[in-house]
Amino acid sequence: QVQLVESGGGLVQPGGSLRLSCAASASIFSIKFSEWYRQAPGKQREFVASISTAGTTHYADSVKGRFTISGDNANNTVYLQMNSLKPDDTAVYYCYYVTSSKNYWGQGIQVTVSS
Repeated sequence: QVQLVESGGGLVQPGGSLRLSCAASASIFSIKFSEWYRQAPGKQREFVASISTAGTTHYADSVKGRFTISGDNANNTVYLQMNSLKPDDTAVYYCYYVTSSKNYWGQGIQVTVSS
């Protein structure tokens, strides 16, 4: 059973930075996209960023210019560099891998932006 494990979350002050990582517990084949989503308390889960195996990226308007997604295809790992963090970025962040046969969600990691 493949699992995705996120790390790098925590508490940060407004304007600060965090780098999230998402690693697969075993090899995952035929990955098409790796994505990050987030869910704030009382809100629906929302798209944050995605990256294809070719390196094409997409971002939600709310994080453009502040967040950067990157990937290490050889190690099935995806990263989310988050800069200029705002209190509105507070949420549980989830990674999501889309493959040709099955999709995988991580368990989620808390990011709290507060002074």
